[in-house]
Amino acid sequence: MRPIKEQLILITGATDGIGKITAQKLASLGASVLIHGRSHEKCESTLDDIREKTGNEKLGSYVADFSSLSEVRTMAEQISTVHSKLHVLINNAGVGPPKPAGKNPLSKDGYEICFAVNYLAPFLLTHLLVPLLKRGAPSRIVNISSAAQEPIDFDMMLERSYNPWKTYGQSKLALTIFTFDLAEQLKDNGVTVNCLHPGSLLDTKMVRESFGMAQGSAESGAEVEVYVATDPALEGRTGQYFDQKQEARAHRQAYKPEVRRTLRKLSEELTGIKLRQIA
Repeated sequence: MRPIKEQLILITGATDGIGKITAQKLASLGASVLIHGRSHEKCESTLDDIREKTGNEKLGSYVADFSSLSEVRTMAEQISTVHSKLHVLINNAGVGPPKPAGKNPLSKDGYEICFAVNYLAPFLLTHLLVPLLKRGAPSRIVNISSAAQEPIDFDMMLERSYNPWKTYGQSKLALTIFTFDLAEQLKDNGVTVNCLHPGSLLDTKMVRESFGMAQGSAESGAEVEVYVATDPALEGRTGQYFDQKQEARAHRQAYKPEVRRTLRKLSEELTGIKLRQIA
C-alpha cells in the first residue's frame, strides 16, 4: 500500500455531512482529494473550508447531479481526462427515503430516485473509473451501504406499491450486492471492493430530513470511511461488508448468485455498461 500522501482519492457527496468530514480527514493526512457535489458554489466553499483547516492545496472538485446518468458520465469523462490514475473511490453520495410517503419520486432518467442515486449512479461511475483504479493499483473502492437493507423483489421502480423505506433499503442492498459482484470481477487486478454501514442515524442533513432525529455523530461515520479506505490492515481484503469497523454479514440475499446475476443484467441494461468490457 502506497503512502497516503501519494494517493489520489475521490469522494462523492462530499460537500456536507460524513462525506465532507471524510474529505477533510483525508486532506489532513496529506492525500490528494477530489470531492463531488451537485453545486459548483458548494464545491468551491467546501474546498476553501478544507484548505483553511488542513493547509492542503492538493484538492479538486467535480459537479454532477447523480439523478442524471448523463451527468455521471460527463463527470467520469472529466476525471479521466485530467487524471491517469485513481487510488481510492469512496461512493458516499446518497439520498434518504423520500417524502411525502405515497408518492414515487423519479430521477431525471425516469427511475425511482433512491435506486437511481444510491445505486445506479455509483454503479455507472465506478465502472467508468475502473481503468483509472487499475492503473492506480493497489487501489480501493469503498461503497457506503447501510444496515437498513431490504430484500429486492426486482420491482425496483416500485410501480406496484410505493414505500419510501423499502426503496431506500433496496437501494442499499443493491449497492452491497454490487460490491460483492465487482470484488469478484476485479480480484486479480489489484483493486479491492468493500462496503460499509457507517453507523445508525448519524447526525447528517439527510438523516435529519428523512428520519427527523439523529443519535450518532457524523464524525464517527467519517472515521469508519477513512478506516476502510486507508487502513493498512485491510490491504488485499475484498468483497467484505463492514458494520462500522467490524466485518459483518449483509442481508442473506447478497450472497445468492442468482440475485447477483439478475441485478447485474438489469444494471447493465439501465446504464449501458457491460461488465465484461471493463473488468
